[in-house]
Amino acid sequence: MLSKALLRLGASAARHPWRVIAAWLIAATLAVLAAVAFGGRTADSMTAPGLDSRRAAELIERAGTGQEGMTAQVVVTPLDDGATFFGDDGARTALTRLRAEVKRLPHVLGTSDPAGALDAGRDTAVRGGLVSADGRIAVVRVQYPDQSRLSAEDLDALVDLGDRLRAELPLRIEMGGSLFYAFSDPDGGASELIGLLAAAAILFLAFGSLVAAALPIGMAVFGLTVGVATMTVLAGVTEVPTFAPVLGSMVGLGVGIDYALFVLARHREYLALGLDPHEAAGRAVATAGRPVVFAGGTVVVSILGLAVANVPFMTVGGLAVSIVVLIMVLASVTLLPAFLGAAGPRLGRASRIGRALQIRTRGRLARRRDPAAGAAHAAGWRRWIGHVSRHPVPYAVGAAGLLLTATLPVLGLRVGLPDDGSLPQSRTERRAYDLVAEGFGPGTNGPLVIAVDPTGDGGVVDRLVSTVAADPGIASVAPTHIDRATGIATLVVFPTTSPQDKATADTIARLRTDVLPTAIGHGPARAHVGGAAASLSDVGRRTSQRLPVLVAAVLAMSFLLLMLVFRSILVPLKAVLLNLLSIGAAYGVMVAVFQWGWGGAFIGLEATVPIVSFIPMFLFAILFGLSMDYEVFLLSRVREEYLRTGDNGTAIVEGVSRTARIITSAALIMVAVFLSFAVAEDPSTKMFGLGLATAIFIDATVVRMVLVPATMTLLGRTNWWLPKWLDGMLPRGPVGTDDTDAESTGEAPLPRLVDR
Repeated sequence: MLSKALLRLGASAARHPWRVIAAWLIAATLAVLAAVAFGGRTADSMTAPGLDSRRAAELIERAGTGQEGMTAQVVVTPLDDGATFFGDDGARTALTRLRAEVKRLPHVLGTSDPAGALDAGRDTAVRGGLVSADGRIAVVRVQYPDQSRLSAEDLDALVDLGDRLRAELPLRIEMGGSLFYAFSDPDGGASELIGLLAAAAILFLAFGSLVAAALPIGMAVFGLTVGVATMTVLAGVTEVPTFAPVLGSMVGLGVGIDYALFVLARHREYLALGLDPHEAAGRAVATAGRPVVFAGGTVVVSILGLAVANVPFMTVGGLAVSIVVLIMVLASVTLLPAFLGAAGPRLGRASRIGRALQIRTRGRLARRRDPAAGAAHAAGWRRWIGHVSRHPVPYAVGAAGLLLTATLPVLGLRVGLPDDGSLPQSRTERRAYDLVAEGFGPGTNGPLVIAVDPTGDGGVVDRLVSTVAADPGIASVAPTHIDRATGIATLVVFPTTSPQDKATADTIARLRTDVLPTAIGHGPARAHVGGAAASLSDVGRRTSQRLPVLVAAVLAMSFLLLMLVFRSILVPLKAVLLNLLSIGAAYGVMVAVFQWGWGGAFIGLEATVPIVSFIPMFLFAILFGLSMDYEVFLLSRVREEYLRTGDNGTAIVEGVSRTARIITSAALIMVAVFLSFAVAEDPSTKMFGLGLATAIFIDATVVRMVLVPATMTLLGRTNWWLPKWLDGMLPRGPVGTDDTDAESTGEAPLPRLVDR
């Protein structure tokens, strides 16, 4: 049985702690060395097979124009407020030198030449979108090859050049473009440190012991080191998106500390009962470790379900995050019991400072508890759960109504991708974005590229140019480039609206469904709309279409897993429905903050932005898995009490109250970790942090402490109902559970309620 295997594993690790710790040190060292030797840098490729934007990229690649590759733009304006590029020879000379130096950078295929265009005439430079109409702003557009041939060193070279030229030229120089998006270092670092410090403070308050607080942190740091290093090695094999390390750190720290907290709390209970530290560690891993294994497995399977979107960067990102979670589960049942064994009986005692803080923060309730036990009966929680159980209908209706109300903003959910205009003013990408929008219009920051294969229709390109230019959503069309060898034409067109504006997505859709078919007619020619804005719009539409498939798959998987664990029909059904409520409420809060701007200033959001297209799907997969952590941990304890007493009411009150303090502490830790990322610069990181923190807070408070006891009370003994025929079909052992699991850890088994 799983519990027996975990009992042996935990006890063995506790008896031989230094061997296990040494093994983890070796594993971490090897992982870091492998990352240094074979690792790669993260990069973003926001596209997917079968999309119209992908077909456009394939045509452009066939034509060999280079427009299928990465781009950057260097935006400049004279430092002298009165100077313009039209009449100031010094500014024009500086512009010529800047363009020449950029062109000499490694891997640069070509650049635009605003100074050369000015030599040909002012109107030529303005019509080409290289110099603004007032002559104050010029753009050097830089063309790079495909992302697979580039690295972060190319971005570093461009940035270093800009830093040098700012000191040498009389120009204000700002930079942006897809090269920055693909290779900029993701947020993290400081957020991880803030999250760790907050977690350490919460753990110290919960246990009153520096040693007890340090062990979960140490385990999480070990696991995160191995996990991120493994992710780096994966990046050397395939393209790992830039958000994966940030998300992996966020989720890894949260689940790692939570899992350690669950096991540590149960270990201290056994120490308080007088068990030997080695035996206490083994039993803690057998009882609390089993929910950890199931919960971690649920998180992993949920995240891997992102593959149903058929968007490669999401699939690989999910795989990378899943690796971190798996490592945290492994550390919880091997490294943590080794720490527990090495710490010995000291974990059962609170320090003098810890006891004082606990008394100060918990008041009279803390004084009535034995501080050495640390996990004594929580009288306050028992009274609360008993109160909810005596009034289940009003609490169930009120809590469900509250969550449904919080979910209502989801009706206005708009997906897209925050562009550089949503970054803080401290970033050069934001300053470049603002200069371009000021000088050339907002749509210049998100040009569309129309790829045309004439296939014998010689007049189709001219018809397309005139038809596209006449569309009200198009501001201008750059000169057409036609490849002589293939005949493929590329049209760079500039919308009237910014890349993140909903009107831009409407323009892209109109071009595909109306404008292009009208110009092409029934002939053999074909045309596709590409470019970064079109690619992101396509990915957003695909993820929205596939989200119901992911939801159905994750719900079915979670239901089956919980049914195997708890041998019940109604418990897993209730769990998936309540989890949907908490996730829906988190979505609603995200819409209110990011789209409506409610409270955005508190997390440093400078402008309203759409929800990043792939985040709702990612959040659902992660949150559903994380919410199962608390569900499995809580219901495992309720089921233990039910097997011990045979009384559903007593099991609910005892099971929920005994886990309430730990779940609350775990939730506070996760919320603190996730909120530390919500103040990062990048809006995508903010969305991940705020969405995860909101959902965990709601799940651990409204759901676990109100809805779960209220609904379980209403269901009564039918909570544990399972048809006899189905009970006989379900497996037992490593996946399913039976009463021998309780026997293996010293719990007295009682019969389940099975339909005979």
